[in-house]
Amino acid sequence: MTAAPDPAGGRDDAVAAARARFASGAFEAALASLVARRTDGSDPGALRDYLEEEIAPRFAALGADTEILAPPDDAPPLLRAERIEDPALPTVLLYGHGDTVPAMEGRWSEDRDPLTLTREGERLYGRGVVDNKGQHLIGLEALAVVHAARGGRLGFNFRAAIEMGEERGSPGLAALFAADPARFAADVLIASDGPRVRAERPTLFLGARGAANLALHCRLREGGHHSGNWGGLLRDPGIRLAHALAAITGPTGEIRVPEWRPDSLTPAVRAALADCPVDDSGPAIDPDWGEPGLTPAERVWGWNAVTVRAALAGDPAAPVNAVPPSASAWIQLRFVVGTDEADIVPALRRHLDREGFEDVEIEGDARPMFRATRLDPDSPWALWARESLTRTLGAAPAVLPNLGGSLPNDVFAETLGLPTVWVPHSHPACSQHAPDEHALASTLEEGLAIMAGLWWDLGERGGPPASRDVGAAARA
Repeated sequence: MTAAPDPAGGRDDAVAAARARFASGAFEAALASLVARRTDGSDPGALRDYLEEEIAPRFAALGADTEILAPPDDAPPLLRAERIEDPALPTVLLYGHGDTVPAMEGRWSEDRDPLTLTREGERLYGRGVVDNKGQHLIGLEALAVVHAARGGRLGFNFRAAIEMGEERGSPGLAALFAADPARFAADVLIASDGPRVRAERPTLFLGARGAANLALHCRLREGGHHSGNWGGLLRDPGIRLAHALAAITGPTGEIRVPEWRPDSLTPAVRAALADCPVDDSGPAIDPDWGEPGLTPAERVWGWNAVTVRAALAGDPAAPVNAVPPSASAWIQLRFVVGTDEADIVPALRRHLDREGFEDVEIEGDARPMFRATRLDPDSPWALWARESLTRTLGAAPAVLPNLGGSLPNDVFAETLGLPTVWVPHSHPACSQHAPDEHALASTLEEGLAIMAGLWWDLGERGGPPASRDVGAAARA
Protein backbone atom coordinates (compact mmCIF):
# COMPACT_ATOMS: atom_id res chain seq x y z
CA MET A 1 0.00 0.00 0.00
CA THR A 2 1.32 3.45 -0.91
CA ALA A 3 0.80 5.92 1.92
CA ALA A 4 -1.31 8.96 1.11
CA PRO A 5 0.54 12.25 1.52
CA ASP A 6 0.31 13.74 4.99
CA PRO A 7 -1.54 17.02 5.42
CA ALA A 8 0.41 20.26 5.51
CA GLY A 9 1.96 20.90 8.90
CA GLY A 10 2.12 17.21 9.59
CA ARG A 11 3.87 16.02 12.70
CA ASP A 12 4.37 19.36 14.43
CA ASP A 13 0.70 20.22 14.07
CA ALA A 14 -0.34 16.83 15.46
CA VAL A 15 1.95 17.23 18.48
CA ALA A 16 0.61 20.75 19.04
CA ALA A 17 -2.97 19.49 18.76
CA ALA A 18 -2.24 16.84 21.39
CA ARG A 19 -0.93 19.48 23.77
CA ALA A 20 -4.01 21.58 23.01
CA ARG A 21 -6.22 18.67 24.14
CA PHE A 22 -4.78 19.17 27.59
CA ALA A 23 -4.75 22.98 27.58
CA SER A 24 -8.43 23.11 26.54
CA GLY A 25 -9.55 20.92 29.43
CA ALA A 26 -10.82 18.20 27.07
CA PHE A 27 -8.36 15.60 28.34
CA GLU A 28 -9.10 16.51 31.95
CA ALA A 29 -12.82 16.05 31.38
CA ALA A 30 -12.24 12.62 29.82
CA LEU A 31 -10.01 11.59 32.71
CA ALA A 32 -12.62 12.75 35.23
CA SER A 33 -15.15 10.41 33.60
CA LEU A 34 -12.79 7.44 33.97
CA VAL A 35 -11.84 8.27 37.56
CA ALA A 36 -15.52 8.50 38.55
CA ARG A 37 -15.95 4.80 37.77
CA ARG A 38 -15.53 2.62 40.87
CA THR A 39 -13.52 -0.30 39.53
CA ASP A 40 -12.12 -1.76 42.75
CA GLY A 41 -13.75 -5.15 42.14
CA SER A 42 -16.44 -4.71 44.80
CA ASP A 43 -18.94 -4.85 41.93
CA PRO A 44 -17.73 -7.22 39.18
CA GLY A 45 -20.25 -5.78 36.77
CA ALA A 46 -18.63 -2.36 37.11
CA LEU A 47 -15.42 -3.73 35.59
CA ARG A 48 -17.26 -4.72 32.44
CA ASP A 49 -19.17 -1.43 32.44
CA TYR A 50 -15.89 0.50 32.50
CA LEU A 51 -14.71 -1.32 29.39
CA GLU A 52 -18.04 -1.22 27.54
CA GLU A 53 -19.10 2.32 28.39
CA GLU A 54 -15.82 4.22 28.72
CA ILE A 55 -13.17 2.48 26.63
CA ALA A 56 -14.96 0.66 23.80
CA PRO A 57 -16.59 3.86 22.45
CA ARG A 58 -13.19 5.54 22.23
CA PHE A 59 -11.83 2.70 20.13
CA ALA A 60 -15.02 2.61 18.03
CA ALA A 61 -14.55 6.32 17.23
CA LEU A 62 -11.22 5.32 15.66
CA GLY A 63 -12.96 2.78 13.44
CA ALA A 64 -11.95 -0.22 15.54
CA ASP A 65 -13.97 -3.36 16.18
CA THR A 66 -14.26 -4.22 19.87
CA GLU A 67 -15.28 -7.21 21.96
CA ILE A 68 -15.28 -8.06 25.65
CA LEU A 69 -13.50 -11.31 26.45
CA ALA A 70 -13.72 -13.41 29.59
CA PRO A 71 -10.29 -14.85 30.47
CA PRO A 72 -10.24 -18.35 31.96
CA ASP A 73 -10.78 -19.19 35.64
CA ASP A 74 -13.29 -16.39 36.28
CA ALA A 75 -10.60 -13.74 35.79
CA PRO A 76 -11.75 -10.13 35.27
CA PRO A 77 -12.90 -9.12 31.77
CA LEU A 78 -10.67 -7.81 29.00
CA LEU A 79 -11.50 -5.56 26.07
CA ARG A 80 -9.98 -6.44 22.71
CA ALA A 81 -9.97 -3.85 19.95
CA GLU A 82 -8.71 -4.12 16.38
CA ARG A 83 -8.30 -1.73 13.47
CA ILE A 84 -6.59 -3.14 10.40
CA GLU A 85 -6.07 -0.30 7.95
CA ASP A 86 -4.04 -2.42 5.55
CA PRO A 87 -2.37 -5.82 6.14
CA ALA A 88 0.82 -4.48 4.55
CA LEU A 89 1.24 -1.85 7.28
CA PRO A 90 2.93 -2.45 10.64
CA THR A 91 0.71 -3.49 13.54
CA VAL A 92 1.12 -2.23 17.11
CA LEU A 93 -0.39 -3.88 20.17
CA LEU A 94 -1.71 -1.43 22.78
CA TYR A 95 -2.19 -2.39 26.43
CA GLY A 96 -3.61 -0.83 29.56
CA HIS A 97 -5.53 -1.78 32.66
CA GLY A 98 -8.34 -0.34 34.70
CA ASP A 99 -7.55 0.51 38.30
CA THR A 100 -8.80 -2.06 40.81
CA VAL A 101 -7.18 -0.73 43.99
CA PRO A 102 -9.72 0.23 46.69
CA ALA A 103 -10.61 3.92 46.61
CA MET A 104 -9.73 4.32 50.32
CA GLU A 105 -12.33 6.99 51.04
CA GLY A 106 -11.70 8.91 54.23
CA ARG A 107 -7.93 8.46 54.07
CA TRP A 108 -7.13 11.10 51.45
CA SER A 109 -5.69 14.45 52.53
CA GLU A 110 -7.92 17.54 52.59
CA ASP A 111 -10.97 15.25 52.59
CA ARG A 112 -10.57 14.64 48.86
CA ASP A 113 -13.00 12.27 47.16
CA PRO A 114 -10.86 9.64 45.36
CA LEU A 115 -13.56 9.17 42.70
CA THR A 116 -13.67 12.86 41.82
CA LEU A 117 -10.82 14.28 39.77
CA THR A 118 -9.45 17.21 41.77
CA ARG A 119 -7.05 19.74 40.24
CA GLU A 120 -4.82 21.57 42.73
CA GLY A 121 -2.15 23.53 40.94
CA GLU A 122 0.17 21.12 39.14
CA ARG A 123 -1.42 18.04 40.71
CA LEU A 124 -4.51 16.12 39.58
CA TYR A 125 -5.78 13.81 42.33
CA GLY A 126 -7.96 10.74 41.91
CA ARG A 127 -7.87 6.96 42.02
CA GLY A 128 -6.40 5.66 38.78
CA VAL A 129 -5.07 8.96 37.41
CA VAL A 130 -1.66 7.34 36.92
CA ASP A 131 -2.23 3.62 37.52
CA ASN A 132 -3.51 3.09 34.93
CA LYS A 133 -6.59 4.95 33.68
CA GLY A 134 -4.76 8.17 32.92
CA GLN A 135 -1.93 6.39 31.15
CA HIS A 136 -3.98 4.37 28.67
CA LEU A 137 -6.22 7.40 28.13
CA ILE A 138 -3.17 9.38 26.98
CA GLY A 139 -2.44 6.75 24.32
CA LEU A 140 -6.06 6.76 23.14
CA GLU A 141 -6.34 10.54 23.05
CA ALA A 142 -3.11 10.82 21.07
CA LEU A 143 -4.39 8.20 18.62
CA ALA A 144 -7.54 10.27 18.13
CA VAL A 145 -5.47 13.39 17.44
CA VAL A 146 -3.35 11.64 14.78
CA HIS A 147 -6.43 9.95 13.30
CA ALA A 148 -8.08 13.35 12.86
CA ALA A 149 -4.92 15.05 11.60
CA ARG A 150 -4.55 12.43 8.88
CA GLY A 151 -8.15 12.65 7.77
CA GLY A 152 -9.34 9.38 9.28
CA ARG A 153 -6.26 7.24 8.71
CA LEU A 154 -3.31 6.31 10.88
CA GLY A 155 -0.80 4.74 8.53
CA PHE A 156 -0.56 1.62 10.72
CA ASN A 157 -2.77 -1.05 12.23
CA PHE A 158 -3.45 -1.62 15.89
CA ARG A 159 -4.77 -4.26 18.19
CA ALA A 160 -5.44 -3.56 21.86
CA ALA A 161 -5.93 -5.36 25.14
CA ILE A 162 -7.33 -3.41 28.11
CA GLU A 163 -7.65 -5.69 31.12
CA MET A 164 -9.10 -5.33 34.61
CA GLY A 165 -6.90 -7.71 36.60
CA GLU A 166 -3.36 -6.32 36.57
CA GLU A 167 -3.35 -5.49 40.30
CA ARG A 168 -4.18 -9.17 40.95
CA GLY A 169 -1.30 -10.41 38.81
CA SER A 170 -3.24 -10.39 35.50
CA PRO A 171 -4.93 -13.75 36.07
CA GLY A 172 -5.87 -15.55 32.88
CA LEU A 173 -4.05 -13.09 30.62
CA ALA A 174 -1.26 -15.44 29.51
CA ALA A 175 -3.72 -18.31 28.97
CA LEU A 176 -6.00 -16.06 26.90
CA PHE A 177 -3.12 -14.95 24.68
CA ALA A 178 -1.71 -18.46 24.35
CA ALA A 179 -5.10 -19.91 23.36
CA ASP A 180 -5.44 -17.63 20.33
CA PRO A 181 -2.32 -15.52 19.77
CA ALA A 182 -3.48 -14.40 16.30
CA ARG A 183 -6.11 -12.17 17.90
CA PHE A 184 -3.32 -10.15 19.55
CA ALA A 185 -0.53 -10.61 17.00
CA ALA A 186 1.54 -7.53 16.21
CA ASP A 187 5.02 -6.30 15.39
CA VAL A 188 5.60 -4.47 18.67
CA LEU A 189 3.94 -3.65 21.98
CA ILE A 190 3.80 0.08 22.79
CA ALA A 191 2.12 0.75 26.14
CA SER A 192 2.24 3.03 29.16
CA ASP A 193 2.47 2.17 32.85
CA GLY A 194 4.76 2.82 35.76
CA PRO A 195 6.78 5.94 36.56
CA ARG A 196 9.46 7.89 34.79
CA VAL A 197 12.89 7.80 36.41
CA ARG A 198 12.22 11.38 37.54
CA ALA A 199 9.15 13.58 37.14
CA GLU A 200 10.91 15.90 34.72
CA ARG A 201 12.74 13.20 32.73
CA PRO A 202 10.79 11.49 29.92
CA THR A 203 11.54 7.79 30.00
CA LEU A 204 11.35 4.58 28.03
CA PHE A 205 11.56 1.20 29.73
CA LEU A 206 11.89 -2.07 27.89
CA GLY A 207 10.90 -4.76 30.38
CA ALA A 208 10.23 -5.32 34.07
CA ARG A 209 11.61 -7.02 37.12
CA GLY A 210 9.83 -10.19 38.12
CA ALA A 211 8.15 -10.70 41.48
CA ALA A 212 7.98 -13.86 43.58
CA ASN A 213 6.04 -13.83 46.86
CA LEU A 214 7.01 -16.46 49.43
CA ALA A 215 5.96 -17.27 52.99
CA LEU A 216 8.32 -18.70 55.60
CA HIS A 217 6.90 -20.60 58.57
CA CYS A 218 8.64 -21.91 61.66
CA ARG A 219 6.02 -24.13 63.28
CA LEU A 220 7.57 -25.90 66.25
CA ARG A 221 4.76 -27.10 68.52
CA GLU A 222 1.13 -26.79 69.52
CA GLY A 223 0.29 -23.88 71.81
CA GLY A 224 2.41 -21.40 73.72
CA HIS A 225 4.33 -22.22 76.90
CA HIS A 226 5.05 -19.94 79.86
CA SER A 227 8.28 -18.08 79.20
CA GLY A 228 9.31 -18.22 82.86
CA ASN A 229 9.02 -21.99 83.05
CA TRP A 230 10.10 -22.84 79.51
CA GLY A 231 12.15 -19.89 78.26
CA GLY A 232 15.67 -21.15 77.58
CA LEU A 233 14.45 -24.71 77.14
CA LEU A 234 12.26 -24.44 74.07
CA ARG A 235 13.32 -23.19 70.67
CA ASP A 236 11.78 -19.78 70.04
CA PRO A 237 10.25 -19.74 66.52
CA GLY A 238 10.49 -15.95 66.31
CA ILE A 239 14.21 -16.02 66.95
CA ARG A 240 14.72 -18.96 64.59
CA LEU A 241 12.86 -17.16 61.85
CA ALA A 242 14.74 -13.91 62.46
CA HIS A 243 18.03 -15.74 61.97
CA ALA A 244 16.70 -17.49 58.87
CA LEU A 245 15.87 -14.08 57.39
CA ALA A 246 19.37 -12.92 58.31
CA ALA A 247 20.73 -15.88 56.35
CA ILE A 248 18.81 -14.74 53.27
CA THR A 249 20.17 -11.19 53.35
CA GLY A 250 22.94 -9.45 55.23
CA PRO A 251 22.37 -6.56 57.65
CA THR A 252 22.39 -4.03 54.81
CA GLY A 253 20.14 -6.01 52.48
CA GLU A 254 22.80 -7.73 50.35
CA ILE A 255 21.50 -11.06 49.06
CA ARG A 256 23.16 -14.20 50.46
CA VAL A 257 21.33 -16.87 48.44
CA PRO A 258 23.89 -17.54 45.67
CA GLU A 259 21.31 -18.39 43.00
CA TRP A 260 19.40 -15.17 43.72
CA ARG A 261 22.37 -13.08 42.63
CA PRO A 262 21.89 -12.38 38.87
CA ASP A 263 24.58 -12.50 36.22
CA SER A 264 22.98 -10.04 33.79
CA LEU A 265 24.37 -6.66 34.85
CA THR A 266 26.21 -6.39 31.54
CA PRO A 267 28.29 -3.44 30.29
CA ALA A 268 25.39 -2.42 28.00
CA VAL A 269 22.93 -2.42 30.89
CA ARG A 270 25.34 -0.50 33.10
CA ALA A 271 25.88 2.04 30.34
CA ALA A 272 22.13 2.56 29.98
CA LEU A 273 21.64 2.91 33.74
CA ALA A 274 24.47 5.43 34.03
CA ASP A 275 22.10 7.91 32.34
CA CYS A 276 19.22 7.17 34.74
CA PRO A 277 19.70 8.87 38.12
CA VAL A 278 17.22 7.67 40.74
CA ASP A 279 14.48 10.14 41.68
CA ASP A 280 15.20 12.08 44.88
CA SER A 281 11.74 13.57 45.45
CA GLY A 282 10.52 10.66 47.58
CA PRO A 283 12.05 9.18 50.74
CA ALA A 284 15.77 9.70 51.20
CA ILE A 285 17.75 6.82 49.70
CA ASP A 286 19.89 4.85 52.14
CA PRO A 287 23.32 4.97 50.48
CA ASP A 288 24.63 1.89 52.28
CA TRP A 289 21.61 -0.36 51.59
CA GLY A 290 21.68 -3.15 49.03
CA GLU A 291 24.45 -4.79 47.04
CA PRO A 292 27.83 -3.16 47.77
CA GLY A 293 29.59 -1.62 44.79
CA LEU A 294 26.43 -0.88 42.79
CA THR A 295 25.01 2.54 42.03
CA PRO A 296 21.46 3.30 43.20
CA ALA A 297 20.24 2.88 39.60
CA GLU A 298 21.94 -0.51 39.31
CA ARG A 299 20.46 -1.65 42.62
CA VAL A 300 16.85 -0.86 41.69
CA TRP A 301 16.86 -1.58 37.95
CA GLY A 302 19.75 -3.98 37.42
CA TRP A 303 19.78 -6.22 40.50
CA ASN A 304 17.56 -8.30 42.75
CA ALA A 305 16.01 -7.16 46.04
CA VAL A 306 14.41 -8.95 48.99
CA THR A 307 11.66 -7.32 51.03
CA VAL A 308 10.03 -8.58 54.23
CA ARG A 309 6.40 -7.71 53.51
CA ALA A 310 5.12 -8.79 56.94
CA ALA A 311 6.21 -10.88 59.93
CA LEU A 312 4.36 -12.34 62.90
CA ALA A 313 5.19 -14.19 66.11
CA GLY A 314 2.59 -14.53 68.85
CA ASP A 315 -0.19 -11.95 68.98
CA PRO A 316 1.13 -8.38 68.54
CA ALA A 317 -2.24 -6.94 69.62
CA ALA A 318 -2.09 -8.76 72.97
CA PRO A 319 1.42 -10.06 73.78
CA VAL A 320 1.61 -12.70 76.52
CA ASN A 321 4.53 -14.06 78.53
CA ALA A 322 4.90 -17.25 76.55
CA VAL A 323 7.18 -18.87 74.02
CA PRO A 324 4.96 -18.83 70.94
CA PRO A 325 4.38 -22.04 68.99
CA SER A 326 5.11 -20.60 65.56
CA ALA A 327 6.29 -17.60 63.58
CA SER A 328 5.80 -16.55 59.97
CA ALA A 329 7.28 -14.04 57.57
CA TRP A 330 6.07 -13.05 54.12
CA ILE A 331 8.88 -12.04 51.81
CA GLN A 332 9.17 -10.90 48.22
CA LEU A 333 11.97 -11.29 45.70
CA ARG A 334 12.04 -8.68 42.94
CA PHE A 335 14.32 -10.14 40.30
CA VAL A 336 15.83 -9.25 36.95
CA VAL A 337 16.63 -11.28 33.86
CA GLY A 338 19.49 -13.65 34.69
CA THR A 339 17.68 -15.21 37.66
CA ASP A 340 16.54 -18.80 37.13
CA GLU A 341 12.84 -18.44 37.93
CA ALA A 342 12.26 -22.18 38.21
CA ASP A 343 15.00 -22.38 40.84
CA ILE A 344 13.88 -19.52 43.12
CA VAL A 345 12.15 -21.75 45.68
CA PRO A 346 14.49 -24.77 45.39
CA ALA A 347 17.52 -22.50 45.75
CA LEU A 348 16.12 -20.98 48.92
CA ARG A 349 15.39 -24.45 50.29
CA ARG A 350 18.97 -25.54 49.64
CA HIS A 351 20.35 -22.39 51.19
CA LEU A 352 18.28 -22.61 54.37
CA ASP A 353 19.21 -26.27 54.76
CA ARG A 354 22.91 -25.45 54.39
CA GLU A 355 22.55 -22.74 57.03
CA GLY A 356 20.85 -25.13 59.48
CA PHE A 357 17.24 -23.99 59.11
CA GLU A 358 15.57 -27.25 58.15
CA ASP A 359 12.76 -26.29 60.55
CA VAL A 360 11.75 -23.30 58.41
CA GLU A 361 9.11 -24.20 55.83
CA ILE A 362 8.77 -22.38 52.50
CA GLU A 363 5.38 -21.72 51.00
CA GLY A 364 5.29 -20.28 47.49
CA ASP A 365 4.15 -20.84 43.96
CA ALA A 366 6.46 -22.61 41.54
CA ARG A 367 5.79 -19.83 39.00
CA PRO A 368 6.41 -16.23 40.07
CA MET A 369 3.54 -13.75 40.11
CA PHE A 370 5.36 -11.80 37.38
CA ARG A 371 8.34 -12.91 35.31
CA ALA A 372 11.43 -10.85 34.51
CA THR A 373 11.85 -9.47 30.98
CA ARG A 374 14.24 -7.10 29.27
CA LEU A 375 14.58 -5.84 25.70
CA ASP A 376 18.12 -4.91 24.65
CA PRO A 377 18.48 -1.09 24.77
CA ASP A 378 20.24 -1.30 21.37
CA SER A 379 17.43 -3.30 19.73
CA PRO A 380 15.77 -1.74 16.64
CA TRP A 381 12.45 -0.87 18.29
CA ALA A 382 14.16 0.62 21.34
CA LEU A 383 16.34 2.83 19.15
CA TRP A 384 13.32 3.78 17.00
CA ALA A 385 11.29 4.85 20.03
CA ARG A 386 14.22 6.75 21.49
CA GLU A 387 14.60 8.65 18.20
CA SER A 388 10.89 9.50 18.14
CA LEU A 389 10.89 10.90 21.68
CA THR A 390 14.04 12.87 20.96
CA ARG A 391 12.39 14.30 17.85
CA THR A 392 9.39 15.45 19.90
CA LEU A 393 11.23 16.75 22.94
CA GLY A 394 14.49 18.03 21.50
CA ALA A 395 16.39 15.91 24.05
CA ALA A 396 16.95 12.19 24.52
CA PRO A 397 14.80 10.34 27.07
CA ALA A 398 16.13 8.09 29.79
CA VAL A 399 16.14 4.46 28.63
CA LEU A 400 15.71 1.77 31.29
CA PRO A 401 16.41 -1.84 30.31
CA ASN A 402 13.62 -2.76 32.72
CA LEU A 403 11.28 -1.19 35.25
CA GLY A 404 12.08 -1.69 38.94
CA GLY A 405 8.51 -2.82 39.55
CA SER A 406 6.63 -5.66 37.94
CA LEU A 407 3.90 -5.93 35.33
CA PRO A 408 2.75 -8.63 32.88
CA ASN A 409 5.38 -7.85 30.24
CA ASP A 410 6.23 -11.54 29.94
CA VAL A 411 2.90 -12.29 28.25
CA PHE A 412 3.84 -9.86 25.48
CA ALA A 413 7.57 -10.61 25.29
CA GLU A 414 7.32 -14.39 25.65
CA THR A 415 3.77 -15.60 25.00
CA LEU A 416 3.36 -13.32 21.95
CA GLY A 417 7.06 -12.93 21.16
CA LEU A 418 6.97 -9.14 20.83
CA PRO A 419 9.57 -6.45 21.37
CA THR A 420 8.18 -4.33 24.20
CA VAL A 421 8.43 -0.55 24.53
CA TRP A 422 6.85 1.22 27.50
CA VAL A 423 6.41 4.99 27.72
CA PRO A 424 5.43 5.92 31.30
CA HIS A 425 3.47 9.08 32.12
CA SER A 426 3.75 9.02 35.90
CA HIS A 427 6.44 9.92 38.45
CA PRO A 428 8.00 8.04 41.38
CA ALA A 429 6.18 9.99 44.12
CA CYS A 430 2.67 9.66 42.59
CA SER A 431 1.23 7.61 45.52
CA GLN A 432 -0.36 4.96 43.31
CA HIS A 433 -2.07 2.19 45.31
CA ALA A 434 -2.33 4.64 48.23
CA PRO A 435 -4.33 7.67 49.34
CA ASP A 436 -3.55 10.88 47.42
CA GLU A 437 -2.70 9.21 44.10
CA HIS A 438 -1.96 12.05 41.72
CA ALA A 439 -0.64 12.93 38.28
CA LEU A 440 1.33 16.00 37.30
CA ALA A 441 -0.22 18.30 34.72
CA SER A 442 3.10 18.88 32.97
CA THR A 443 3.70 15.14 32.63
CA LEU A 444 0.21 14.49 31.26
CA GLU A 445 0.55 17.25 28.66
CA GLU A 446 4.02 16.10 27.68
CA GLY A 447 2.77 12.51 27.53
CA LEU A 448 0.09 13.48 25.02
CA ALA A 449 2.75 15.15 22.85
CA ILE A 450 5.10 12.17 23.12
CA MET A 451 2.43 9.65 22.13
CA ALA A 452 1.16 11.79 19.26
CA GLY A 453 4.73 11.93 17.97
CA LEU A 454 5.14 8.17 18.32
CA TRP A 455 1.89 7.42 16.50
CA TRP A 456 2.73 9.94 13.78
CA ASP A 457 6.18 8.43 13.25
CA LEU A 458 4.75 4.92 13.08
CA GLY A 459 2.34 6.00 10.37
CA GLU A 460 4.82 8.16 8.51
CA ARG A 461 7.92 5.99 8.63
CA GLY A 462 6.73 2.59 9.77
CA GLY A 463 8.82 0.84 12.37
CA PRO A 464 12.59 0.52 12.38
CA PRO A 465 13.99 -0.69 9.03
CA ALA A 466 15.11 -4.03 10.49
CA SER A 467 11.53 -4.82 11.53
CA ARG A 468 9.55 -3.84 8.46
CA ASP A 469 9.71 -7.25 6.81
CA VAL A 470 9.07 -9.16 10.06
CA GLY A 471 5.74 -10.28 11.44
CA ALA A 472 3.80 -11.05 8.27
CA ALA A 473 1.41 -13.22 10.24
CA ALA A 474 0.79 -10.33 12.61
CA ARG A 475 -0.47 -8.20 9.74
CA ALA A 476 -2.90 -10.79 8.39
